[in-house]
Amino acid sequence: MTKTTVHVFRHGEVFNPTKILYGRLPDFHLSELGHQMAKAAASALSGRDVTHVVASPLERAQETAEPISAEFKLETATDVRLIESANFFEGKRVSVGDGAFSNPRHWWVLRDPITPSWGEAYLAIAQRMFEAVQAARVAAEGHEAVCVSHQLPIWTLRRYVEGKRLWHDPRKRECGLASLTSFRFEGSKVVGIDYSEPAAHLVALSATAKTAKGA
Repeated sequence: MTKTTVHVFRHGEVFNPTKILYGRLPDFHLSELGHQMAKAAASALSGRDVTHVVASPLERAQETAEPISAEFKLETATDVRLIESANFFEGKRVSVGDGAFSNPRHWWVLRDPITPSWGEAYLAIAQRMFEAVQAARVAAEGHEAVCVSHQLPIWTLRRYVEGKRLWHDPRKRECGLASLTSFRFEGSKVVGIDYSEPAAHLVALSATAKTAKGA
């Protein structure tokens, strides 16, 4: 069977001075450190057989894809299926002590952590992400592809492929800033998953990593 690898890449750090959950909101761009993370990942992929680059339509994902596309002299395609998950708390501060979760008006929204009740269903996220990865596999068949997406969709996809329950503790996600979750295929079947953090030395400097998981 034809062997293909699809690297699903989480974007770099975002400039977010107000520390809100930005979700799908427009005009949230990479910070200066985030751009460095994207370049570090592009350098880590240098020499690999990447023939297709595709990204979520959100600015931070498109900006993260730029140095990767430049490294391989490719155009960045866009796939809306790679977009961040929808969330009721988008635009709000959700850190501990900020009040969004402690406000009684929001408790009904938090009633179901399994679907979840506050946003896009985990199963819907997993299925659209798997479709996007399969499309990237077809586009790069026999070579390698890079898909730039967001933390929750990537982690949900991984758990889906591994056959694990989709609801989880967000604090235990293995999906750091500018990390690569790589799906190895034989034909259309996933035969292995690898994880790496090519920008770990920069993530250690990130305010996002120190104060919150980010999106």
